[in-house]
Amino acid sequence: MAVLDWSPLTEADLPALMALAQDCLDADGGLPQLATGPYLRELFLTDVGIAGRDDTTELLAAAALGHRGDRRTATGLVHPSARRQGHGEHLVDWCQAQAGGGSPLVIAETMSIEAESLFAASGFHRVFAESVMRHKLKAVPRVHRPDGVTTRPFGPETASDFFTAFSASFADRPAYRPVPEQEWLAELLADPTFRPRDSRVALDGEGMPVGFVIVCDGWIDQVGVVPTWRGRALGAHLVARSLTALRKAGTDRVYLCVNVDNPSRILYERLGFRVYGTRARYESRPAGASGPADPTPVTRTTEVSAGPPE
Repeated sequence: MAVLDWSPLTEADLPALMALAQDCLDADGGLPQLATGPYLRELFLTDVGIAGRDDTTELLAAAALGHRGDRRTATGLVHPSARRQGHGEHLVDWCQAQAGGGSPLVIAETMSIEAESLFAASGFHRVFAESVMRHKLKAVPRVHRPDGVTTRPFGPETASDFFTAFSASFADRPAYRPVPEQEWLAELLADPTFRPRDSRVALDGEGMPVGFVIVCDGWIDQVGVVPTWRGRALGAHLVARSLTALRKAGTDRVYLCVNVDNPSRILYERLGFRVYGTRARYESRPAGASGPADPTPVTRTTEVSAGPPE
């Protein structure tokens, strides 16, 4: 068992933290943004953190507390070579002690078998999980647009249509929470990776929005189809068209997130996506107990699951 030297996590540790996150992603997959500086700073360097280093000073484990809104959060990473040696248990104990008896929401943007076992043994219950899926764009399928449908890019004249399609597509989901149109559009437009020309809203013969896809750099960020149009390959067409657009723009791989119990995952696989890991949220409460899951809706970094492709 490797003995680690534990000390406070600081801004100077960010490069080593990026390397640790990338090693975990290489081993287990998960949210690719996890290995980026801005996202790691948000997760690990806004409150209090701890770092575990070996005798060569290499960072092999880290954990931190933070906040999302009014909710206290906890997160951690253990290098694949340092697992099953008690370091994960030490991080869990440290987070619980730092939380002062509270119950922080555990954010896990990459998941391993060891982490699943650790959370279960520590009394944490999974309240949310998404599969992160990846398409390498080596072969992009062609899915014809359904008859009677036209598509238009995002712009001032179609922004409301996009929101209408979003609301109608997700309203029947158990976790859906209504959001004002201006708030939804403001968040979308604030994303510097948003690609309005490649995003599309689908309109039926009467000009009513029946589906949509939001495309960002390297991501199918959101996709949805209204219930009456599901099963007609409209979503599959929107996703396939987006893959083609991103490949033409020079992208070499595309990601999306879908809830682990969403049957659309099978259809994404038919389009060429493959699972690239899991991201999850845990709470310290008994399985089956009532209570809210992750209080933030769920995407790649700010969370909204991709909807059904059919």
